[in-house]
Amino acid sequence: MSYPGYPPTGYPPFPGYPPAGQESSFPPPGQYPYPTGFPPMGGGAYPAAPSGGYPGAGGYPAPGGYPAPGGYPGAPQPGAAPSYPGVPPGQGFGAPPGGAGFSGYPQPPSQSYGGGPAQVPLPGGFPGGQMPSQYPGGQAPYSSQPAAMTQGTQGTIRPAANFDAMRDAEILHKAMKGFGTDEQAIVDVVANRSNDQRQKIKTAFKTMYGKDLIKDLKSELSGNMEELILALFMPTTYYDAWSLRNAMQGVGTQERVLIEVLCTRTNQEIREIVRCYQSEFGRDLEKDIRSDTSGHFERLLVSMCQGNRDENQNVNHQMAQEDAQRLYQAGEGRLGTDESCFNMILATRSFPQLKATMEAYSRKANRDLLSSVSREFSGNVESGLKAILQCALNRPAFFAERLYYSMKGAGTDDSTLVRIVVTRSEIDLVQIKQIFTQMYQKTLGTMIASDTSGDYRRLLLAIVGQ
Repeated sequence: MSYPGYPPTGYPPFPGYPPAGQESSFPPPGQYPYPTGFPPMGGGAYPAAPSGGYPGAGGYPAPGGYPAPGGYPGAPQPGAAPSYPGVPPGQGFGAPPGGAGFSGYPQPPSQSYGGGPAQVPLPGGFPGGQMPSQYPGGQAPYSSQPAAMTQGTQGTIRPAANFDAMRDAEILHKAMKGFGTDEQAIVDVVANRSNDQRQKIKTAFKTMYGKDLIKDLKSELSGNMEELILALFMPTTYYDAWSLRNAMQGVGTQERVLIEVLCTRTNQEIREIVRCYQSEFGRDLEKDIRSDTSGHFERLLVSMCQGNRDENQNVNHQMAQEDAQRLYQAGEGRLGTDESCFNMILATRSFPQLKATMEAYSRKANRDLLSSVSREFSGNVESGLKAILQCALNRPAFFAERLYYSMKGAGTDDSTLVRIVVTRSEIDLVQIKQIFTQMYQKTLGTMIASDTSGDYRRLLLAIVGQ
């Protein structure tokens, strides 16, 4: 469907949030007022992250505790970022060992996961060295040279050393005081602090000046810059929950937002989002999904919001062979499609297991599973199933593709651009940048610079690390 930038005219109010008498285990009202048009809380506030884990059913994750230690399935362990050799256009190579190439999406080649713990593919680093040939749409191929498989925190934003919340609050206060606003001072602080540190700055600002930082920022900013600043100051899980709520507000549903959030997060993140959605908006996420979607797409999203995907990193090759056979018989090997078989396997298997299944499927069907999904499904359910498979192959490449198409062509889908840059900035934006360059032969920073302007561009580039 077309994906209009949200919101065209401010953020729509969220009705029924939270219901009277419902206790929220988020911070008390008054901590963090929403900008105009954000959902009113009882007392007009939205939360700063507290210092504990989830208290009870609706609590908020501990600062710094999101994502869970170990990060995404298949995420690298501590160390440095993978390097990608330069790629001359047109020098892709053929199929990965053992079967047909995945024509639809970049991925590592077949590899053996021996008897011990699986050799989990690191997003952006590729065991076995080689990478596949052409990206769809004639994009430049990956390098066929081995990628250095190094490990580490892959975010462009790290917690600032010698952090002083009161000093930062004072800098922001001075930047907004008097005539005009010193946007550069705001950019320098906001782009160089972690989300947890930004929550502490909000608290310090209110303690020192008796005013709400977000309300003050909102009065000084507008448009895309305002949306970006607000996203940066929302606690991380809250921002995901808010994005889902906003996607189902009003006329029409932004299905691509639902896919982007629910099909790419870890179990822990999804469960925290579901609890946050209930405690902050007084609504049940699964019920909202059921009322806003239908058919096989509805079933896929309901499966996703259970947060029950297997996260064992070991690969069962016998199961991969059996699943590949089942998927073939549910799709290419019959008249019609057994959609429930695709849903069951893609919603429950771990990402490393799905990757092994895709490799087994290529050998068995002489066609990659992504293109089979394209032949058997259409519309939103096709997009959702492919998003899961793309994350199993290479999660940073999935986000790189989304970023590219948010800026390609006339106009910019600023909400997608903001959402991905903000939500990945402390997780894997380093890898997303690297794979973006490999896929599109231009840097993410170059494309952002040509598609945006002013302080909005300056802040985006500062986050991206350009």
